[in-house]
Amino acid sequence: MSQFSLFSSGIELANLVVGNSISMIITGHCLGGSVASLFTLCLLKSINQPGTKRPLCITFGAPLIGDKGLQQAISQNLMWNSDFLHVAASQDLVPRFFISPYNPNAMEIDSQIGIYKPFGIFLLCSKYGCSSLEDPEAVSEVLVAMDLEIARNKPPNEQWHMFDYGAVVKRLMSTISFKGISQLSEMIECPRQAGIVLQLQAIGLNRRQQSGDSNPLIAKLEKCEEAFVSKRKMGFDPSKKLNKRKEDMAKLEWYKKVSKSEDKGYYDSYKNRGSKKDLHVVTFKKSLTNYWKEMVAEVERMPQKEEASFRTRWLYGGTNYRRMVEPLDIADYYKENGKKDYKANGRSEHYIKLEKWLEEAGKPLSSQVITRKQNVSASLTEDSCFWAHVEEALIQCELLRNGQEEESTRKKLIEFEEYVMEQIKEYAVSPEIFLGGSSFMQWWKDYEQIVGTSYKSQLTDFMKSRLYQQYH
Repeated sequence: MSQFSLFSSGIELANLVVGNSISMIITGHCLGGSVASLFTLCLLKSINQPGTKRPLCITFGAPLIGDKGLQQAISQNLMWNSDFLHVAASQDLVPRFFISPYNPNAMEIDSQIGIYKPFGIFLLCSKYGCSSLEDPEAVSEVLVAMDLEIARNKPPNEQWHMFDYGAVVKRLMSTISFKGISQLSEMIECPRQAGIVLQLQAIGLNRRQQSGDSNPLIAKLEKCEEAFVSKRKMGFDPSKKLNKRKEDMAKLEWYKKVSKSEDKGYYDSYKNRGSKKDLHVVTFKKSLTNYWKEMVAEVERMPQKEEASFRTRWLYGGTNYRRMVEPLDIADYYKENGKKDYKANGRSEHYIKLEKWLEEAGKPLSSQVITRKQNVSASLTEDSCFWAHVEEALIQCELLRNGQEEESTRKKLIEFEEYVMEQIKEYAVSPEIFLGGSSFMQWWKDYEQIVGTSYKSQLTDFMKSRLYQQYH
């Protein structure tokens, strides 16, 4: 079967699952297990209806697929994570192929575990029993330890062979075992440590029991479990941090209001930083930026369906943040002498993503022109890079005064004029740009002198007739 026909069949099967709400188990052995995992991910992306039964993927001896980004995207989604069960035998080399190549000279666990990362639930089996692990970091550590254990006990010239999971399945079907601390050869007071020792013994590791600090693997797994439980308690719930970020935004709104009363706007107040209140803004800006960078990174790691839902829910807050805070980053960028072209050289990726998601939403958060006109006095400038355009126009005025690049510079200034006039007609800029101490008004004074009284355009007419005083 060709790749195209396999893909087409997969799409049809996904539609069948969604349409009929049937249960499905997808399984595979060795490389077939990797294909089964990828196919299950394809199905999960297509399932977005309430009541639809989710597929279950069961793999046997499958090598790892995906990097840390895929691992985090799936592991942070509890429903998706529980859709994968990976059965791996301690004697089978394949599940450990891509996690930590064995170094026969080291004879110890390599802490630098490879780029391939586990996800889902792992059922690790040996002749002594089996153990279930869900924490991906713990799975990585145990797979490396299993690799080392096999290497220590492997006969010198033994050839690799495909492992048969038939016996493992029969044993699992015929055996139900519960083990408690009474199975241990000596008493371990810490319940977590005792549970880890039992798990390791079930998969053929740590048969000569060592507890606590004397066993580095147990100590590592204890730390993994503590971190895993802590993450589960916290979860990824942006709303828990959102209230604090709302406080920071409220402080910036206050700063904006105070700066307006000083006839220069918050962009130029921050840019010039002449008082203590301007310095406090640095803290608010940093806190908000760290939060939204983290948010954007988390969304990027999410599965596609959930990513779309998350974007829609948080787009309003992200857009307000971008429009309020990015001008402050622009001020920082141009404060350094010689800096040019913020959009190409200085803009943070998270701003680009937030702006792109707004465009992809298909229904702008901004209302119609008539509504924007009614609310313009309290609004933020919609193009968060507006002040970058202003700074570039100031640089071009300076070039013209110095007689440099006249033709291309005049062309750019005319393009800037058209851009500004379009924003004004759409009521897409804040009236703050017309405050006496703003960088825009500084540009206008420079530009008016350069073009002289004979030059006419829509913007020069608008500014010379002081129509901007009615823009509120």
